Amino acid sequence: MPRDREPLSVGRVIGDVLDPSTRSISLRVNYNSREVNNGCELKPSHVVNQHRVDIGGEDLRTFYTLVSPNHDHGHIRMDKYLHWLVTDIPATTGANFGQEVVCYESPRPTAGIHRFVFVLFRQLGRETVYAPGWRQNFNTRDFAELYNLGSPVAAVYFNCQRETGSGGRRP
Repeated sequence: MPRDREPLSVGRVIGDVLDPSTRSISLRVNYNSREVNNGCELKPSHVVNQHRVDIGGEDLRTFYTLVSPNHDHGHIRMDKYLHWLVTDIPATTGANFGQEVVCYESPRPTAGIHRFVFVLFRQLGRETVYAPGWRQNFNTRDFAELYNLGSPVAAVYFNCQRETGSGGRRP
């Protein structure tokens, strides 16, 4: 694998969840003191508590929407479940300054490897994005199209699978 390959493409986030785009602002996600880097592995016990999300940008009058879907590797081109949705996040701040319209739900994968993606979109204006009617079968592309969000301005993901030792035979 060439070193210059985009991590979101290598992890199939580009293609399965998102179309290609150019990162234009910073997006940092931390669970406790651990920063999420593309493709890192986090266990469900590490991501139980809500995380800290900081975004870049230059103008507090610019607002962003953060979408966090779960996408398992076997479910092509459709995000499986919406874990979190925050709108109206002013640039240069964090998700805690926005409006949480779908509350955070910690990951609980039961089988296989699941990708948990954080996708940041620039909104057309304040109070222009609303919660979907459901979490299941959430599709990031359709959501972005519905609210005219355009291409993502930043994205990061981690992999998560069931904790080891939580089933099977006992010694």
